[in-house]
Amino acid sequence: MARYAAASEYERVTWIELDGAVNVRDLGALATDDGRVTASRRLLRGDNLQDLSPSDVRTLVTDIGLTTVVDLRSPGEVASDGPGPLTRVGSVRHSYHSVLPERGTATDVAADALAIRRNGAMSRYPDDIRCGYYLGYLEDRPDQVVAALRSIAHAPGAALVNCAAGKDRTGVVVAMALTVVGVRREAVIADYAASAERMEAILARLRSSRTYASDVDSVPAAEQAPRPQTMAAFLGQLDVRHGGAQGWLAERGFGPSDVSSLRAKLIAA
Repeated sequence: MARYAAASEYERVTWIELDGAVNVRDLGALATDDGRVTASRRLLRGDNLQDLSPSDVRTLVTDIGLTTVVDLRSPGEVASDGPGPLTRVGSVRHSYHSVLPERGTATDVAADALAIRRNGAMSRYPDDIRCGYYLGYLEDRPDQVVAALRSIAHAPGAALVNCAAGKDRTGVVVAMALTVVGVRREAVIADYAASAERMEAILARLRSSRTYASDVDSVPAAEQAPRPQTMAAFLGQLDVRHGGAQGWLAERGFGPSDVSSLRAKLIAA
């Protein structure tokens, strides 16, 4: 069941309440710079989908029209978790696009706790370590970020971008997609920050998982919560370094036709 909440002009959040996931929402009804809005049931975002109930699967596949899962987890996470319920649905395609460096770390939380990763993040953006991690996704796996956006653009029905918590890796890929199609920056930032509302439930889920339980408390909970300032800094750094998200993507072969396809997918007619 979807629950719509609008706290302000930019905080339009359509939560999709499920039994087996706690950070799933529909990214429809977000305002664009040219006065349009994003279409509902085109792009969803979420946390780990391993615990979905049969009712959850019906909600996503039958009611919403999910056809594509854009999974940003690392190969280690995917192998540890094993097949999830949606992998058994023939009409749903899974595309895997890990944005972590392939150096043997199993989870994003564990990687963030490593000194080498923290030092790299601080060197990229010392004012906000999480922004530094996000810039690292683009530096370490640019091909996978681009491929994830193409998977969204070419999904025949609704696409759902997910990772473990649905806030960091998912937050970056979704912010790139929304920014490129012209969603207002304030709306992009508000969507990113909305996951903070679910942090207690997100961390509880991670602690109950065999894949993430040993890692989740290796980073202070306060440091894991998404802050609007972090996404504002990330998008600002894209502006300064690359002329914006579209500039970064263009440098990596995501050209005008790709932008047009993504816009046609996400913007309401």
